[in-house]
Amino acid sequence: MARRNRPGEALDTELADLPAPARWREWMGRVEAAVFAAAAPVSREALSRVVGRGCNLEALIGDIRDELRDRPYELVAVAGGWSFRTRPGYAPAIRAAGEAGESPDLSKFEALALTAIAYFQPVTRAQLGEFLGREVSRDVIAALRAAGLIAAGPRSPQPGAPYNYVTTAGFLSYFGFDSLRDLPDIEQLEDAGLFSLDDALAGELAATLGLRNQENEAEADEPEENAA
Repeated sequence: MARRNRPGEALDTELADLPAPARWREWMGRVEAAVFAAAAPVSREALSRVVGRGCNLEALIGDIRDELRDRPYELVAVAGGWSFRTRPGYAPAIRAAGEAGESPDLSKFEALALTAIAYFQPVTRAQLGEFLGREVSRDVIAALRAAGLIAAGPRSPQPGAPYNYVTTAGFLSYFGFDSLRDLPDIEQLEDAGLFSLDDALAGELAATLGLRNQENEAEADEPEENAA
């Protein structure tokens, strides 16, 4: 049974009066409750405030994840913290029930601009235009900022000191990344609908990422017909 504190009483994190197994179980329950109640990923620092000083938080989280192994949701590291997420295999059931969460309503070009920012940040609007082969309007930047996916970073040392743009913790949280080191291969982004190689080929983004237009390469490899 969960231990209850009287109103105004400080939370007893050490639980010295409990035997070790019961203490561990109570700490697990507290961590689960804190993550479940949070609207955003909960940091390690925050979780450490509900367990004892001698608690190995990584081991505790490992035990929680083991217990959830057969459940339709899991405890995942995301955006520098921890959050509950439904397993991808249950996405069709969630959509069928009409309970899927809202996702950013981005146009194809906005998604492409977001991809470029994610991989090349910090990056200015003008640099994005060079990558994508067309001007990136202030409206595109505003849409990504309104969705909480990017933010203005430090100003660039270029003439006029334009803003650099970077992704946010909201970007990591939405795509389920713990850090930018988790950014997937471009092919995975294309499969997810965030990135379009055909659109990228219109600018310099594909070349900068080391991607090639295989169709064009094949055409280039074909021998030219002799002139009549």
